[in-house]
Amino acid sequence: MNRDAAAYHDMLLALLPPGAAWPRDPGSRLGRLLGAEADGLARADIRSLALVEEADPRTALELLPDWERVAGLPDACAGAPDAISERQIALHAKIAERGGQSIPFFTEIAARLGYYVEITEFTSLDAGFLAGDDANGEDWRHTWRVEIFIGADDYRAGFAEFCAGSSAGDRLIGFGALDLECLIQRAAPAHTIVLFAYHVEPTPEFYHSFI
Repeated sequence: MNRDAAAYHDMLLALLPPGAAWPRDPGSRLGRLLGAEADGLARADIRSLALVEEADPRTALELLPDWERVAGLPDACAGAPDAISERQIALHAKIAERGGQSIPFFTEIAARLGYYVEITEFTSLDAGFLAGDDANGEDWRHTWRVEIFIGADDYRAGFAEFCAGSSAGDRLIGFGALDLECLIQRAAPAHTIVLFAYHVEPTPEFYHSFI
């Protein structure tokens, strides 16, 4: 519980030694001097409580830029959120995140961004294969696919075409959850190949013009 200026003023007056040279009257010169000191102590008290909030990335305001600098935010994948609450969520997720290489780890990354995904791991065709098995080569041992299920509006919002000003290596047609792709590619084991597939319901009308 924080103390106000009046409480600190009373505490300072109580600490004075006895004697006529140390008047307890709040209106005296000494009383007014102690009143100013009490104001400073009360402000420091309030600021100490604020520091508790600033020490938690989920509630930090004044120290939020410093937290983000230490955490390496905004990053190349997620960009810079506009709202303070979104920045706090992104910061907490970055700090609290634990590494992993399991399917639940990657589905959790997608869920934090609001996406539902299904992940399939592949393997090569080896001796003892069964009828109907995919005839995959050796590289497929290290390949996995992320199927992203999104709505047509989300699909449309992420749509972009190769145009003047585009760089070599850019997609001829770009669409979908590029932020999610970036995060998964960054977290994926270095020796693996990640494929992305999109399931859009209903199928966007403009998509048919490119088929």
